[in-house]
Amino acid sequence: MNRLLTAAIAFALVMIGITAAAVIRGKEKSDPTGGWAVELNEIENLIEQGDTEKASACARELRQEMRRAETAVPDHTLPVMCGICLLFLGGVSCYCWVVMIRPFHKLSDFAERVALGDLDTPLEYQRTNWFGKFTWAFDSMRREIQRARACEKEAVENNKTVIASLSHDIKTPVSSIRAYAEALELGMDGDPEKRGRYISVIMRKCDEVSKLTDDLLTHSLSDLDKLKMNPERFELNGFLYEILEDISAGRDDVRFEKPAYSIEVFADKGRTAQIAENLINNARKYAKTDISISVTRDEHMAHIKFRDYGGGIPDKDMPFIFGKFYRGSNTADERGAGLGLFIVKYIAEQSGGEVKLRNCGGAEVTVSLPTAQDGGDMS
Repeated sequence: MNRLLTAAIAFALVMIGITAAAVIRGKEKSDPTGGWAVELNEIENLIEQGDTEKASACARELRQEMRRAETAVPDHTLPVMCGICLLFLGGVSCYCWVVMIRPFHKLSDFAERVALGDLDTPLEYQRTNWFGKFTWAFDSMRREIQRARACEKEAVENNKTVIASLSHDIKTPVSSIRAYAEALELGMDGDPEKRGRYISVIMRKCDEVSKLTDDLLTHSLSDLDKLKMNPERFELNGFLYEILEDISAGRDDVRFEKPAYSIEVFADKGRTAQIAENLINNARKYAKTDISISVTRDEHMAHIKFRDYGGGIPDKDMPFIFGKFYRGSNTADERGAGLGLFIVKYIAEQSGGEVKLRNCGGAEVTVSLPTAQDGGDMS
């Protein structure tokens, strides 16, 4: 605005100067016809007085003045002034288009694109026009809307993942409950001790279902984006022996190679049981073979290996096998949500460990959990 005002003042001063010069010049170049009439009267008087010689000299001088007037250069002041005015108006129009009208059109087009949902096209910030601050504000608004939508999308995805994960985990203890209930129905509880153990397992699995449904309710009420982890120190071998007895449900397809030494880990016992149940149920569903489980340890980690003797995982599926909702190409018609290995990996990483999978005459999944000393230091 200041530049435009300065240019207008400068142009006005120039035009005033040109006009003043034209007026002065016009006064200097007054109409010569009046002087010519006076000289003609003087020549007539000289002829009447008989002074022909002087009259002739005056006539020659008058003819010379008239010739000079005919050959004089015309005054172009007015056309020049008109041309300068037109150029100035054209320049002002171009300036207004560049610094005002065109940026306004850009802002209008940008607002329409944002209204239609296009949040990926940025609006360039230009310091040279009057709308520079508005441009920056509009683009900042676009970025904030884009960030808010990304967060909303992530929250929705996390919500779906947790609900699907909890729903998947509920199926596992329900399967155990059904297996033990069928065993009771078929009279496989040959003695009171066995019947009591079956009933105890059913009750414990019911408690697990109750806990998982509580997790689901808590998530829906407080909009959590992660499952809760409650790590504690416990002896891994004895714990695995107990939960594997529960998972076996009277079947003889799980072999646990219990080491002679004790291994204490720092992890969530309930989530660790979910890892074992998910991996064993996956092996039963897809490999349909016996399952071997062994435990080793090194300086910082305890390693639990779950191995089946089926066809393994196809190489093309290996990079994606731990992905959310991913199902391998060899799952055939088996029902599933594609969450088992994803949940295993998630729990292991949240516990400070990791999961590895390889093919070795079947599929072998190694779950690593931190030992009690390392887990306690880390927490």
